[in-house]
Amino acid sequence: MALDHVAIHATRMAGDHLLRDPVVQLVARGEYYFDADADFHPHRRSVEWIWRDDNGAERAPFYARNFRRQSAYRLDPNRIDWDALESVVIDPNAERPVASARSHVLIIDEINRANISKVFGELITLLEIDKRLGCENEVRVRLPYSGTSFGVPANLHIIGTMNTADRSIALLDTALRRRFTFRELMPDLEELRRALAARRLDAANLDGVDLCKLLRTLNERIEYLFDREHQIGHAYFTGCTTRADLDDVMRHKVIPLLAEYFYEDWSKVAAVLGDGDGANGSRFLESRRLAAPAGFADDDLGGDKRRWSVKTSFDFSDFAA
Repeated sequence: MALDHVAIHATRMAGDHLLRDPVVQLVARGEYYFDADADFHPHRRSVEWIWRDDNGAERAPFYARNFRRQSAYRLDPNRIDWDALESVVIDPNAERPVASARSHVLIIDEINRANISKVFGELITLLEIDKRLGCENEVRVRLPYSGTSFGVPANLHIIGTMNTADRSIALLDTALRRRFTFRELMPDLEELRRALAARRLDAANLDGVDLCKLLRTLNERIEYLFDREHQIGHAYFTGCTTRADLDDVMRHKVIPLLAEYFYEDWSKVAAVLGDGDGANGSRFLESRRLAAPAGFADDDLGGDKRRWSVKTSFDFSDFAA
């Protein structure tokens, strides 16, 4: 059911004077029902009270359409002057945010790939906690196009995600860095176990393969040969439900990723996969020695040359459950 934003504005006439009763705003949370045991007004609907003003408030500054005799009005969002409504509802002298305000989250994916000045604009000045609306050092800016006053509410949480393996992280300037708290999320075997357990699968024995051992072993080898920032995330394997799914992830995601990491140096890809030179007992990759062209010695071409290829079927015996 769509939520109905409603304003109740009760008025009464006394001689030539218009007396204003309390003005409230609410959000309807339930359907209509009839309360046969009610002492008065048996026609009911559950609501959430958002705001109340016992002294009354002028309607005209924030809503152009007149209120007449009915008690409750459904407000048209397109007719509301939100800035004017904010000035009516929020105490301009408030020094602290409302503790009961519901939190809202804004997620910016791959934030380090963005043009930060275009994404944030004036917002970059207002992100700090003490400069939010209602806080100790509240700051507002005037938006250049609309000309309206703008501030960041204290209950807005901004989350930016980034891949630390992407070297463009270096482009994040100090001003942006100090406005965020950085939380590292490394590959997590427990998360892998929980993800599979949610589908009644065992990460330690998926069709005879121990996914946890596989992920841990690959990442240990990557960290040894490259660095810790390029480890493979557990999310690659959380969607696996069968051995065929695992084969697909290794063939189309993990192995191409390793080839990119090592700039097509397949001997290092093979080392991560545990295949050695790919000639004897290979499990994921296989290779064969290329003969030197006529007139060339092996030494002239920099040593042994090999042709690498991904095997048609994989052998997970090293990671057997």
